[in-house]
Amino acid sequence: MDSGINKGLYFAWVVAMVATLGSLYFSEIAHFMPCELCWFQRICMYPLSVILGIACFRNDRKIAVYVLPLTLIGSLFSIVHILEQKLGVFTRVCTEGVPCSGEYIHWFGFMTIPMLALIAFLLISVAMIMNLLQKKDEND
Repeated sequence: MDSGINKGLYFAWVVAMVATLGSLYFSEIAHFMPCELCWFQRICMYPLSVILGIACFRNDRKIAVYVLPLTLIGSLFSIVHILEQKLGVFTRVCTEGVPCSGEYIHWFGFMTIPMLALIAFLLISVAMIMNLLQKKDEND
């Protein structure tokens, strides 16, 4: 293992922690009930906080192999959720409970919770891809 601090890894961990704590704030403090798609996004994001935290502690540059599938799947759920909110494309996804089309926040006139999740997934993905490319350059 490399002894240098991997800033991209720490960045990804901070993004995952902010996203996780933000979603917990929205549901537990602001009392926004998550819909079914929100739960799937959380299923992908919450483990990233733990996995990336352990990877930071161990300075594990190989973690991207485990992180990228979660960020890809989470991004896809976020995109489906955004399409449902903005265009009503997937109306049969949330058939019971809280509707997936609901928008609890509307920051800057367009930013919703699934958009925040997508941004977090993309930021973590970019950091992990850069980590993989940096590792490849070091091996050359």
